[in-house]
Amino acid sequence: MVSQDEIGPAWLKPLLKANYFHTCTIHGDSNKSECNMYCLDCMGSNALCSYCLANHKHHRLVQIRRSSYHNVVRVNEIQRYLDISCIQTYIINSAKIVFLNERPQPRPGKGVTNTCEICGRSLLDTFRFCSLGCKLNGIRRGDEELTFTLKAKTNEYWDDESSTPKKKKRRDEKVTFGFRHLNIEAYNMSPDTPPIYNHNNSNRRKGIPHRAPF
Repeated sequence: MVSQDEIGPAWLKPLLKANYFHTCTIHGDSNKSECNMYCLDCMGSNALCSYCLANHKHHRLVQIRRSSYHNVVRVNEIQRYLDISCIQTYIINSAKIVFLNERPQPRPGKGVTNTCEICGRSLLDTFRFCSLGCKLNGIRRGDEELTFTLKAKTNEYWDDESSTPKKKKRRDEKVTFGFRHLNIEAYNMSPDTPPIYNHNNSNRRKGIPHRAPF
């Protein structure tokens, strides 16, 4: 049996099931009262509007967005708290996103060779799931290779727009630059090459000019 820790954090399931994009029952008379924020610390059954956030200072919050009538979250927000590997990402309005829940596709397009293991959605070959919810169901099946737990990020820096770690290139570039700089200085310290001096030309004197015969 899969334990709760292996399935994911306690807030994941409430996040996926929460009701979004409805008018806030408390601040309904105000502008921007649409509920599209979720507090990971409070784990409520409903989302929050921008006015509700005053009561959630210093809490972990994510913003839920809409794409084709489906709920999505930006990668650079959710990957701080979850390992989203194996889930296909999409680019919407110049930002990478992942879908919250499954989007069944009864008839995959022609030539499709890879589909979501849970709902059958067409995917690129490098992914296994189309959403957070589908990966959650994959973990529940007992797949030991899957996890939502973030790994330690020691000796690496991470790109906010992807879940792939990047090696520390900046330090390597500094070392390389410093090595080249030292080589250049060493080269400049060597004496300049003397100009070519022709001894035969040095012994030749100017002679008296001769006129051509008439």
